[in-house]
Amino acid sequence: MKFYAKYSPYLLLLPALAVLLIFFFIPFVQTIFLGFQDYSASIYNPQWVGLENYVKLFHSSLFYQVLLNTFLYLIIAVPVLVIFPLFLAILINQKLRGITLYKLLIYFPVIVSIVVAAIAFKWLYAQEGILNYLISLIGIEPVGWLTDTKFALLSVAFVTIWKGIGYYMMIYLAALMSVPQELYEACDVDGAGFFSKHLTVTIPHIMPVIALVTTISSISAMKVFAEIYVMTKGGPLNSSKTIVYYIYERAFENLDLGYASALAVVLLAVVMLLSLINILCFEKNKYGDV
Repeated sequence: MKFYAKYSPYLLLLPALAVLLIFFFIPFVQTIFLGFQDYSASIYNPQWVGLENYVKLFHSSLFYQVLLNTFLYLIIAVPVLVIFPLFLAILINQKLRGITLYKLLIYFPVIVSIVVAAIAFKWLYAQEGILNYLISLIGIEPVGWLTDTKFALLSVAFVTIWKGIGYYMMIYLAALMSVPQELYEACDVDGAGFFSKHLTVTIPHIMPVIALVTTISSISAMKVFAEIYVMTKGGPLNSSKTIVYYIYERAFENLDLGYASALAVVLLAVVMLLSLINILCFEKNKYGDV
């Protein structure tokens, strides 16, 4: 009985550990191994080429364009997904009539399939779609939202933003419940306004949650795929092609598994670096002089 009490936590963790081992650690090691092989000649008899895939990758102009597109996507989507849901959560957290209906309406895009949402927005963005019809009513020429290199990436990013706002708003709403109401009452006594009250009380208290949302939204932006696959296929002229779509293209369309695996390892390194930067920026006091 004493033995069971001592080791029961580890036994309970075994199923989760098995899932991680099968679906994360083993594929992770296999991906690193595949990155050192060349499948371009034959998918059944790959050749060991060492770092050649990485050398080709870092000498490819398309790789840098794809990496730039990915960072542009992150710069467009993440600030909106961090700030706007927080603003909505603060408003929704007030005592307003019909607040449950507002929550449901804002959260509704989260439960919509991303493929369905992407198809709907593709129709909306069409050359003769609703959006171009609306702007034509005020005398603006139709815009190639998905066919113009200046607008394609921005148009796809808007779908990610539309879909993610409700999700991150709910995370913020849960965090706002932990803020002591006495602090708000003290601000009211001191005559603090709406914005100053939340700048001095709300944001400092939920800063770890803001760091979490920033990290999650950054990772989601880095690995965006479905929207691009459905709406643009990486075009026009690779202007909306991000690194995850490029990995898919090289692995499943060109069957170049070695090069695609090298890309995946680079993506992992970039995501880990961004996560570390987010943690150190938002929670640097927690880690002392790190």
